[in-house]
Amino acid sequence: MRYHRQGTSWLKQYRGNRDLLLMFLPCAATLLVFNYIPMMGLIVAFKDYRLSLGILKSPWVGWDHFVRLFSSEDFPRALRNTLIISSLRMTIGFVAPIVLALLLNEVRSRWFSRAVQTATYLPYFFSWVVLGGILQILLTSTGPINYLLGLFGIGPILFLSHDVWFIVMLILTGIWHAAGYAAVIYLAALAGINPSLYEAATVDGAGKWHSMWHVTLPCLVPTIIVLAILQVGYILSAGFDQVYNLYNPSVYDVSDIIDTYVIRRLMTMDFGLSTAAGMFKSTVGLILIISANWVARRVSGGEQGVW
Repeated sequence: MRYHRQGTSWLKQYRGNRDLLLMFLPCAATLLVFNYIPMMGLIVAFKDYRLSLGILKSPWVGWDHFVRLFSSEDFPRALRNTLIISSLRMTIGFVAPIVLALLLNEVRSRWFSRAVQTATYLPYFFSWVVLGGILQILLTSTGPINYLLGLFGIGPILFLSHDVWFIVMLILTGIWHAAGYAAVIYLAALAGINPSLYEAATVDGAGKWHSMWHVTLPCLVPTIIVLAILQVGYILSAGFDQVYNLYNPSVYDVSDIIDTYVIRRLMTMDFGLSTAAGMFKSTVGLILIISANWVARRVSGGEQGVW
């Protein structure tokens, strides 16, 4: 396979990169079918959608659904809860895989490092439908966790029905589920660091801590920035699958997020309001990810960013 410069014609570029383009076609088709074609349904946010008339023949209502959305009693609560949960995930949950990768990078025992990687990466392969059922069994007032706490004179703790404990449980189980997967990305970045940088730091008298602070972390900055920018774009996605499989009416005040709000509106056949909420969420995410990328490029002098 050969790569041609931009000065060549598009036909020569096609011939030279034909194999790459053929490999890309299934990905492009999947992206088109599942991501771009459904965007046609966004007009439902501006229509009084009726199943009997279809999308195109349903009457236009303009911005009425957005007015109803922001004037409703439930949506401000859902927006607040989404921002709180996402902010905690971005602060605590974003740092956890970096710390895990740094610790694993310092382990000299290969079998121990691989065992820890497997143990932390394994939960990512289980869906929240399965994990939610397991956690509901473990964290009930009469479950194994509260039984162990009772042996030390603690509890019982209402993990699933107390507002504060439910949020703590969401964040900790979210970290447990995803930290291993994110740590693999940072470990790959760590593997690409030039060993001569550590040798030079050792010659200069740097210890483990100084080498990590002045060599390892600066080399991780590009990866951290890219993942941080993408994370900012999902600030209005507070982990629907996790919340939906764990929350209950007793913790609605702190666990009802935008996605669960949309699901409830869909169950009442209010398609216009649901689409308006989804469009608001996507628009805010797009603005934030563009803004975060712009800030990253300005701060780094144009060297860092997703694009």
